[in-house]
Amino acid sequence: MTLAEMAPHPSVTVGVLAGREESFPDGRLAEPPVSYFEGTEAPAYVLTNEKRGIGLGTKRNTSEPASGRGAVVVVTDRRTLCLVGGESEDTVFEVPHESVVDASYHTGWFATRFVLRTPRKQYHCWAKRTTDESLLEAAAEYVGSRTTESPDEIDAEDGASQLTYRGQPISRENHPGVPDQPSTADDDPLTDAADEPRDGTTDSESRIQYRGKPIDRQE
Repeated sequence: MTLAEMAPHPSVTVGVLAGREESFPDGRLAEPPVSYFEGTEAPAYVLTNEKRGIGLGTKRNTSEPASGRGAVVVVTDRRTLCLVGGESEDTVFEVPHESVVDASYHTGWFATRFVLRTPRKQYHCWAKRTTDESLLEAAAEYVGSRTTESPDEIDAEDGASQLTYRGQPISRENHPGVPDQPSTADDDPLTDAADEPRDGTTDSESRIQYRGKPIDRQE
């Protein structure tokens, strides 16, 4: 209760922190989010989703919650905790503020996400569609104000590494026309077309190119 009262944003609630949400009688996570805090760590913003989990490296490479669980993203004064609910154990991805190169957000009719980029990795933190844009903006500014000029890469092998070209990360957010990964028959074109980043570009291109030239994964 004290952590929720001290938080700068009302998205931090006792129900979410303690795992006592009415919509998740057995808990959104196997363990309440507050159990993952260290020492005097204080939450500032919270994002949640029910089924999408966390995208690692690309939007579609997701770590999804178990049946009946969900995901919680907690931006604290030290890091962003991405918690994906499991049946008996949660999956935890930690993104320290000093490792972040850029914090941004993307909105659309069908999808909303908070994106954290490190020198070599990217985390797509999905949020429920009704998430207020002011919350996403505030969280991005909060993290952005705590980054450093020389960010440290995250050592953990968590599957969030990106494709690179001449040492620079490649993604559709940074290079319009470059897809996160080859399209598949299971892709949802309606969802992808509606998920637009803040710079106004869309995710509708399907070829991997950089400055008009094809790029393969070895490059």
